[in-house]
Amino acid sequence: MRLKVSKSKNAASLYVIKSIYDSRTQSNTSVIVEKLGTEKELREKLNGADPYEWAREYIKKLNQEEKMQQREVIVKFKQSKRLTKDQQRLFYGGYLFLQQLYYDLRIDRICSDISKEYKFTYNLNSILSRLLYGRILFPSSKLNTFQESQKFLEQPDFILQHVYRALDIICEKDAFIQSELYKNSKAVSNRNDRILFYDCTNFFFEIEQEDGIKQYGPSKEHRPNPIVEMGLFMDGDGIPLAFSIHPGNKGEQQTLIPLEQQIMKDFQHSKFIVCTDAGLSSAANRKFNDKQDRAFITTQSIKKLKKHLKEWSLAPAGWTLEGHETGKDGRPVTFDINEIQNNIKLSEKLKNATFYKERWIKEDGLEQKLMVTFSLKYKAYQQNIRQRQVERATKMLDGNLSSLKKHNQNDCKRFIKKTGVTADGEVANREIYELDYSVIEEEAKYDGFYAVCTNLEDDPPAIAKINHNRWEIEECFRIMKTDFKSRPAYVRTENRIKAHFMTCFLALVLFRYLEKKLEYKYTCEDILETLRNMNFLSVAGEGYVPTYTRTDLTDSLHETFGFHTDYDIVTEKQMKKIFRDTKKSEKGTRKI
Repeated sequence: MRLKVSKSKNAASLYVIKSIYDSRTQSNTSVIVEKLGTEKELREKLNGADPYEWAREYIKKLNQEEKMQQREVIVKFKQSKRLTKDQQRLFYGGYLFLQQLYYDLRIDRICSDISKEYKFTYNLNSILSRLLYGRILFPSSKLNTFQESQKFLEQPDFILQHVYRALDIICEKDAFIQSELYKNSKAVSNRNDRILFYDCTNFFFEIEQEDGIKQYGPSKEHRPNPIVEMGLFMDGDGIPLAFSIHPGNKGEQQTLIPLEQQIMKDFQHSKFIVCTDAGLSSAANRKFNDKQDRAFITTQSIKKLKKHLKEWSLAPAGWTLEGHETGKDGRPVTFDINEIQNNIKLSEKLKNATFYKERWIKEDGLEQKLMVTFSLKYKAYQQNIRQRQVERATKMLDGNLSSLKKHNQNDCKRFIKKTGVTADGEVANREIYELDYSVIEEEAKYDGFYAVCTNLEDDPPAIAKINHNRWEIEECFRIMKTDFKSRPAYVRTENRIKAHFMTCFLALVLFRYLEKKLEYKYTCEDILETLRNMNFLSVAGEGYVPTYTRTDLTDSLHETFGFHTDYDIVTEKQMKKIFRDTKKSEKGTRKI
């Protein structure tokens, strides 16, 4: 590489150029590597120093670095030489991509602010970052996370005792961490926070005795253990926004408003649409979001509607279809869904269509729009599910009948009834178990129908599209529970339990941003497997040899994050530069 100066009438521009051989023309040609700027711009940037002298030194440095990258490294191994005892040779490197996101979100600054407030001596930033990387890469106990973090390319500078002390601080600064993270995220990324999805889940503890926030309550997994409950807000892009932890015996509907109030107060964010499922759609929650700049979209059980609204919802006539032609009066053409289902040709044509029906209702002082959809595809799906459940219920009748006594609302056992009398009305000698066809028929009436309530005036397709994205919050819970193994918690005190879930929440934020940066091209499982296998063999005095397989995903990671570890060997100097570069965003130079 060398310096080239291009002069014009008004300015002189400095370039870094490089000669390359063109095999097609069998000749050398020059390409521009970098434009350094004009002479005037560089003098101002360099505070009056000679731009030409600076440029020559800069190019000299570039040539030296290129030479180092291109040199061959020969490593000699001896069969007679034994390994040095207790010397670590294999290191984890997949965390480097997470580290860049961690610093992009300026979580290090949050830790710095907390450290200044408490004036403790241990490195909170180092501890928290390792807890997050560990939760994603090798989820386990705090003890094991500490031990495994010693296998990172960058060694930890804390002891195990500091980890547990840090958990108490993380709990105390819960609200501060969440609010600052939200503000930082808005500075480096456009957040789709006009729409917020809310849902609850719970986590069990393998104990029998209730203790503190670990209380018996309705378990999502139907386990007979005390639980804690988590309420989670997610934005429209699937990025977690805020969370809270509650005792396991607290009703889900009671958790929504307090967390919303925290968002409005600490996040200074008050204009949004809250989207929830039916279990969280109490009248109080709807009324709370029927004020000022807030709105709500919530699923509505048709079965629980008043009689006249249920009849209207299920009535075959009066359905409209998005994008369908209008009549002479300018109104959309309406359909009778029974006529469509009875017409084989027409039902095949419209099998993927979604029909809509809407009306405004006023109950308990709240005016809201009831929107009902019907889909032949959704009906077929529900019919298939129920048919399989009926088949399982039928098999159960031939097995151990004692197991039929308890069931939940979605269990196939709901299709089995018990009678103590004969068909003639006589008292039977034993209990009789049989299929309850009345329950099957009753459920079948609702096949294909789906309802939501909202105070928005938007068209039904727009409302349906927003509500459809609720699945992503379920995906957040799945990742947290399954991939991050957030249970069991391995901590006992209330503060440390809450801190544990804070680290799970922050780890989830990092991972969802990672998915976003990769443009959602890869599955969660593929990303995690790749990161967990990105290990390096240390070669003393030379650098690090990648032991992972280069793939399309590893290429995407390197191109997206702007650094490369996929060379035959990464020198110690190059690796140190990667360490520095992944932490540069504290200056706010990168966007997520």
